[in-house]
Amino acid sequence: MLGFKNIIKQLKSFLIEIGELSIFAVRYFKEAFKSPFEFKELLRQCYNMGNRSLLLVGITGFIIGLVLTLQTRPTLMEFGAVSWMPSMVSISIVREIGPIITALVCAGRIGSGIGAELGSMRVTEQIDAMEVSGTNPFKYLVVTRVLATTLMLPLLVIIGDVIAIYGSYLVENIKGNVSFMLYFNQVFDALEFGDILPATIKSFFFGFAIGIVGCFKGYHCKKGTEGVGKAANSAVVFTSLLLFIIDFIAVFVTDIFYDL
Repeated sequence: MLGFKNIIKQLKSFLIEIGELSIFAVRYFKEAFKSPFEFKELLRQCYNMGNRSLLLVGITGFIIGLVLTLQTRPTLMEFGAVSWMPSMVSISIVREIGPIITALVCAGRIGSGIGAELGSMRVTEQIDAMEVSGTNPFKYLVVTRVLATTLMLPLLVIIGDVIAIYGSYLVENIKGNVSFMLYFNQVFDALEFGDILPATIKSFFFGFAIGIVGCFKGYHCKKGTEGVGKAANSAVVFTSLLLFIIDFIAVFVTDIFYDL
């Protein structure tokens, strides 16, 4: 009985947090289209989130391409279908593996950073000071960061996909002596517009989810240094769960369009 009450309490807390996050997102859309627009801060956040995440995304994508090819190649060789390797790897990476893995990496790198940064500003009362001075901290701190993650994540996904496919090519070149032109000709023959467009669109939603959850957790951080740690940690956990939900919805909707 005690365990059941605990589950009900946690479910109630989760639903309340979902509601507060929805209100926070509605406020974001209201503030995003009002002047003044913080273009300078937006560019700075785009640089921080894009350029500084590039190395991590590139290394992750390269390893994904290597591992996926090394694991799949023996199985395809048993069926005499190793020539399908470029098509299989490119479609798998572009449609699903590239966007979701890049988003999860950025959730850990960017989401936790936003949660910790805004959380520390809330704890040290810097946000309160901005409100007292007459500036709009929500527009300066939240809108710029959410918009930056929304714009930067698709670019990081594209770069990660290209590096991952190149990593796969290196394995094929070493193992099967496949030339660069042959490999990438098969890659571009396999990929269609219907593979790239849905993956790009859902990358924007991934970026928005990372930004809005990180800002929400940091902006409503509780007092004390412990609250900053909880804000950063819960931002990563909550964002990761939300990314899988968004990915499922995107795949489900895309599958319906494919069947039409």
